[in-house]
Amino acid sequence: MEVPDHYTNSCPAGCPGLIRAEYAARRITPRPFPGIFRYADWLPVEGTLPIQAGPVTYRSTGLAREAGLANLWICFNGYWPEKGALIRTCSFKELEAWPTMLRLQEKGEGIMQVSSAGNTGRAFAEVSAQCGYPLVLAVPVRGIDRIWTTRPAEQVFLIAVEGDYTDAITVGDALCSLPGLVPEGGAKNPARRDGMGTVMLDGTLACGRLPDWYVQAVGSGTGGIAAWEMAERLRRDGRWGAALPRLLLSQNLPFTPMADAWQDGRRTLLPGDFVDATSRIADVWADVLTNRHPPYDLPGGLRDALLATNGMMDPVSNAEAHAAGRLFAEVEGCDLDPAAAVATASLLRSAENGTFGKNDIVLLNITGGGYERVKKDFTLHRVRPACTVPAGAGRAEAERLLTGWMKDYA
Repeated sequence: MEVPDHYTNSCPAGCPGLIRAEYAARRITPRPFPGIFRYADWLPVEGTLPIQAGPVTYRSTGLAREAGLANLWICFNGYWPEKGALIRTCSFKELEAWPTMLRLQEKGEGIMQVSSAGNTGRAFAEVSAQCGYPLVLAVPVRGIDRIWTTRPAEQVFLIAVEGDYTDAITVGDALCSLPGLVPEGGAKNPARRDGMGTVMLDGTLACGRLPDWYVQAVGSGTGGIAAWEMAERLRRDGRWGAALPRLLLSQNLPFTPMADAWQDGRRTLLPGDFVDATSRIADVWADVLTNRHPPYDLPGGLRDALLATNGMMDPVSNAEAHAAGRLFAEVEGCDLDPAAAVATASLLRSAENGTFGKNDIVLLNITGGGYERVKKDFTLHRVRPACTVPAGAGRAEAERLLTGWMKDYA
């Protein structure tokens, strides 16, 4: 079934699965642009934006030596000018934000609402700051310090939520009942998935073929789904190999619902996966990896991606992640986001356990890094909350302030 794109994120006929974008270009031809819009032929947008943020892939020597891997490739998604990596918010969430915001401008109408644990919100705020697109953010109080931009974000309405990431999602969803406020769509949004999928694109073009393994830490699993979908397109392209990369996806202990379900061979997540979720989430170092409603078992979701790729999921402790982050900084030369450190820990353990073949091409998605350098090169502007609301209730004041902001400012 094909439907026209009017910022469409769900099947109009009510099908529960993820909708996918279909592109006229059956083969990928990089355009002569810097950044993510180099891959505009496989992004659900008509135009482009003059930005430099995009994935950058290079062949590792330092980490490869430590892991004993002959063909380790790193796709670095952060700020590292010496490598050509110019994502100012230091997170691959910018790869989602640019095409998603542009798609709304081209295909829909209204003001975008985003709920985030921190990194996604910062990425969308940066796009708002650079392009002037209005934006409403709902972020847990714990993540408010992560919402900064490299130029003043004057069109952002930030709501601090007293709770965790899922509580922020609940508040954001409720506010989207206001006329003119449009939910960005999360995992259902093909612009977000295909934006993240450019990691697989960039890595494949750098390696010369589809990698044998793709390694990433996940919270919702959307990045893993995106990698699978883009690998399918590359396989149909016909020039990059016939075998899909195996997904090696990691979660941060003690909150690992998808890893637990996959390792148990279960089709669905169960209530037991979320027992004591609040306290377990509080103990997670990479809290951006905590999502209590991930798209695991819906059609086209993470379980399908793992099945299609003969994938694996790996729980990683805080101690392992800290050690891996320190090692990466020492041997590669750049600091990591906690989630990227989780993925690096999983890579190192898997290499030690003999998971990878001797000559396998392994693509490691470093989903964030370069925070120390960006502080030196830019003045960082914190986005201040317009209001603070309790989890699950008390949204009246937020609605009143937001309604006025939408009328008078945005």
